[in-house]
Amino acid sequence: MQRRSLLKNIGLMAAGLSLPESADAAVKKAPARVMRIAHITDIHVQPQLWAANGMAKCLHHIQDLSIKPDMIINGGDSIMGAGGSTQSKLATQWKLFHQVMKDENSLPFCSVIGNHDIWSNREQGAAFEDGKKWAMDEFQLQKPYYSLDKNGWHFIFLDSIHVRKEGFTYYAKLDEEQTDWLKKDLNQTSSQTPVMVVSHIPILCASVFVRDKNFKNDNWLISGSWMHTDVSDIIGIFNKHPNVRLAISGHTHVLDRVDYNHVSYCCNGAVCGNYWFGEVQETRAGYAVIDLFDDGTFTNQYVNYRVKNRNI
Repeated sequence: MQRRSLLKNIGLMAAGLSLPESADAAVKKAPARVMRIAHITDIHVQPQLWAANGMAKCLHHIQDLSIKPDMIINGGDSIMGAGGSTQSKLATQWKLFHQVMKDENSLPFCSVIGNHDIWSNREQGAAFEDGKKWAMDEFQLQKPYYSLDKNGWHFIFLDSIHVRKEGFTYYAKLDEEQTDWLKKDLNQTSSQTPVMVVSHIPILCASVFVRDKNFKNDNWLISGSWMHTDVSDIIGIFNKHPNVRLAISGHTHVLDRVDYNHVSYCCNGAVCGNYWFGEVQETRAGYAVIDLFDDGTFTNQYVNYRVKNRNI
């Protein structure tokens, strides 16, 4: 009997010791959403093709969500623009972009520069950097890359677009100055602060491997204009900072996600779809709703704004 009582008491003690852990698990709070972002990219607004109406429809859909976003992040290629267009056409497109944003949007927004936003005409001898400066002026940017802190998260906005030495043929990379800045910016950010990175061209994506059948003569042929050519260097920087959680982009017009190491690379389609509706590689015209949480987690949901259901 004494042995039975001893075993019973030991069992009760063990159960008692396990109770606090169970109780802690039961009362553990779920992550709290600290911010909601609408990521719009590749609008390609122009006077033709009802593009301005489509842009307005997208902005209305965003603002009619059941939980309205705190801000909009514009991922570049805001206008149709691009090299070869005249300055007067580009000015008309910029005017249209700002007019639609003023008339149809009440949310604050931040932007990065896309390749279509940069005017450079070889025949007229315009410098590529002058075209980029024009885009910076339209977005009221002092530099084409920058960072900010909001609601417990750190946001980094990169400049993906650079020109080759031989002329107006852009490719994706960070120049030396921007790379040094990125390293310093991350070093100065607390390791406890989650980081989201924004670029126009994807740092890393999967869709480039199936676009235009890029496999020839037993080799992959991936254009430097479709994905960052310095992807290994950037990943090396991110690997030193586990608080980098999410990198979003546009450019390809395709919905694409790659989870590599501790970073999720989300390419979030295009507002214009296949240059005003239609689809590209099964991705329809849309935008992403990104919810950020206080524990550094996130959700990234793609939304077709031509569908009425907005219970997000």
